[in-house]
Amino acid sequence: MATTDISNFENVLIALADPTRRELLDVIALRGQVTATTLATMVTVSRQAVVKHLTILKDARLVSSNRVGREVRYKVCPQQLSSTAEWMANLAADWDRKLEWIKSIAEDNK
Repeated sequence: MATTDISNFENVLIALADPTRRELLDVIALRGQVTATTLATMVTVSRQAVVKHLTILKDARLVSSNRVGREVRYKVCPQQLSSTAEWMANLAADWDRKLEWIKSIAEDNK
């Protein structure tokens, strides 16, 4: 796996670490497409804070935006979430194999 892939996953994890960003993702996923102004009416932070959170989500490729007239609409990019979940599952499987190997060595030395 390339370093850029890992840094993308790190960006996703950093983005998902914040509960407000997770809430924004949930709302966007539920609505399909939504503007920052609409999101600001649905969460407990200001529109400016929503825009900052959306920038982080966009940088992590968890959301994308498109301009429709004067509005910028955001939608969830499920592929990045799927890729990150797959990476995490592979990482967990690697650790499970390593721990199983350590366990077998420890049991053999009894």
